[in-house]
Amino acid sequence: MAATATTTPRTPDDTSPGSLIARDGQIQWAGLLLGPGTPYEIDRQGMTGWEDLPEADLSDADRPTAHGAWPGAQYARPRRIGAQVWLLTPPGGDPLDTLRTLRRSLALGDEEQWLAVRVHGETLVVRARVTQRVLPADRQLITQGVARASVQWLATDPRRYAVDERSASTGAPEPETGLTWPLTWPLEWGEAASTGDMAVTNDGSAPTQPVITFRGPCVNPALTERGSGRRLRYLIELAADDELVVDTAAGTVTLNGTASRRHTAAPDSGPEELFAFGAGRGELAFRPEWSAPGASASVRWRSAEW
Repeated sequence: MAATATTTPRTPDDTSPGSLIARDGQIQWAGLLLGPGTPYEIDRQGMTGWEDLPEADLSDADRPTAHGAWPGAQYARPRRIGAQVWLLTPPGGDPLDTLRTLRRSLALGDEEQWLAVRVHGETLVVRARVTQRVLPADRQLITQGVARASVQWLATDPRRYAVDERSASTGAPEPETGLTWPLTWPLEWGEAASTGDMAVTNDGSAPTQPVITFRGPCVNPALTERGSGRRLRYLIELAADDELVVDTAAGTVTLNGTASRRHTAAPDSGPEELFAFGAGRGELAFRPEWSAPGASASVRWRSAEW
């Protein structure tokens, strides 16, 4: 039987994307909640760059002897997201504490963090960094603890993702049990314990890149996306306690969490970065060259939106 996908619910801790959001229009950034019901209201102009399509690089080629060009691929550039945030110290609150909290959260940093936004009950997230913070130290801030800050984030991956991470898994294909003697009508051929197939669904509008885990015992594990024909295959033998993890977004192949094994990719294996699930439903096939009971393949992904 084909494996079915499951959804991993979000956890309630502050570091989980969107875990603090309770109302439309709220934004969660680095453990700080912005928007309605907080000391950091969003200006009525809202956000920029969130629902917009990101800019794209085109690989179109001009026609040398005719009008126009041959259409090529489009690759989205990083997404720039902006917001005007009102700093509103609550009655009886400490303006300096409110300012310091905003200052600490909207600081420069090398590591991307989750930025989550809720619109009409839907929360989407990106990994981003703060690239700009403009906060005038004017009379209004000094005397009343009120100011309007301009904030800009940059998401190197422009896709917006669902909060909940999905997963699916399957064992290696196993043969059917066959006929049972003496034969009786209707004939029952038995049922395979595992077909090696699994279904995945991307509910968004953008392709999403999964994390794939192969577990032994098996030899030369391979995973194929039936719709596109894209295939990942590795010339490696996995023991019963081995795990080969393929992060298609990062382009890494790691054995047991430490050793890189990207060099084991077979000649007929495609680039990891091109292995993605398009919008809608897809079928995956796990086909190692040899396997024993316990061998499996699993995938984790989030639905993605432009």
